[in-house]
Amino acid sequence: MLRRLYDWTLSLAESPHALWALFAVAFVESSVFPIPPDVLMIPMILARPARAWVVAGVALVGSVLGGLLGYYIGWGLFESVGRPVLEFYGKDVYFETFRERYNEWGAWAVLVAGVTPFPYKVITILSGTTGLNLGVFMVASIIARGLRFYIVAALLWKFGTPIRDFIERYLGLLFTLFVALLLGGLYMVKYL
Repeated sequence: MLRRLYDWTLSLAESPHALWALFAVAFVESSVFPIPPDVLMIPMILARPARAWVVAGVALVGSVLGGLLGYYIGWGLFESVGRPVLEFYGKDVYFETFRERYNEWGAWAVLVAGVTPFPYKVITILSGTTGLNLGVFMVASIIARGLRFYIVAALLWKFGTPIRDFIERYLGLLFTLFVALLLGGLYMVKYL
């Protein structure tokens, strides 16, 4: 089933309404959809490299607005679903401690999830659940998703088809390593 969904998403790249489809996929991927917008971005940019920046911009706007939907899902459904479950199991006290810790580091969580293969939708919902400052959430989302989509667009624009396999196989890993090195460096500066 996931393969059919992937193939269907990929077929949207050839549609005359591909930019709208990209916006929709980027929007829902940020809160519920399992297929990332890169699946549409890559063939769209390879077909028309001159539109690489437009394609990345559409993905960015759709993703950040979809992130707001994820934030709202976490914020709106926590009180009606999440909190009663925590109270039933006597874990509501632990959640408050978790909320404080998450909100202290929430911007970093959004940045990490926004550029790495970690599901961004998990962090958007969690940010709403914990009440992460909406301004912090938005700025971190714009930076992270902008980096991710514009780097992919730049690589495809500059190198074309030969870079496609590299992006699909290794770019997520490279983003993850970069973030790990960045966080490790910040930790060392702070504590050493």
